[in-house]
Amino acid sequence: MGTSVTREDAAVRRRVTGAVGERVTRLAELDGGMVGTVHRVDLESGRSLVAKTGDTPLDVEARMLRYLSRYTALPVPTVEYADAGLLLLEHCPGDATHTPPVARDAADRLAALHDHTAGAFGFPFDTLSGPLRQPNPWCVSWVEFFGEHRLGHVADVAHAAGSVDVETRARLGRVVADLDALVDEPARPALVHGDVWTENVLSEDGRVTAVLDPACYYGHPEVELAYVAWTGTFGDAFFERYRERRPVASGFAERRRVYELLPLLEHVHLFGGRYRARLDDALAGLGY
Repeated sequence: MGTSVTREDAAVRRRVTGAVGERVTRLAELDGGMVGTVHRVDLESGRSLVAKTGDTPLDVEARMLRYLSRYTALPVPTVEYADAGLLLLEHCPGDATHTPPVARDAADRLAALHDHTAGAFGFPFDTLSGPLRQPNPWCVSWVEFFGEHRLGHVADVAHAAGSVDVETRARLGRVVADLDALVDEPARPALVHGDVWTENVLSEDGRVTAVLDPACYYGHPEVELAYVAWTGTFGDAFFERYRERRPVASGFAERRRVYELLPLLEHVHLFGGRYRARLDDALAGLGY
């Protein structure tokens, strides 16, 4: 095992040196989430970077980060280098401890992000949610986009892989068919980060320093708020501040239960286990 790890570290060192032209003086593995392996890389110049390697096309993540950096004020790490198998990012300070001041700052930043709008739902290119492809064709209807290209798409992927059975796929299909009665069309499509949860938000001294691992597209802001609530990333301070910045229509508590089906389904597909029972309970709770 030790030899295998040493070879892997040596390979990362070689790839980083080839990309930036500097010798690596120190390499330390970090928590990497669902996509690949993540290292902190210290270079001979004194700079520190984060190196991500893996089989998922990391240049897609780089394109999302560059988009957010160019068009929004959301704090994201600067992309130093990217190809399909290697992503080098600025090393951002902070950790994943989220106090009420951090939650309020996050609410301010996400409310500002959601003020970026487009003429349709979708994105200029297909993106990723972890290892799952997110198709982003432009649609004029949120119900159509969420039903066909989010919930229905992941249901098809999960069913084809054997992660959900025929009955569960049929129940999800009935939800998709009823979406126009279950969720609302927003006033305008809003830019969402798409994966705001505890480990993807770094903070320091009561402020957000970076939001990592985007899965972005133009959608309904409520899908982002539902995910934040489902993951338990922030407490009441976040939602109270967000509502001061942007209105949230009445009935969100019910619509949130519909939007939570998407991360539940993704987790069933990727991890199985206890998430299958949770998805079944969520569908039953909605009457499906």
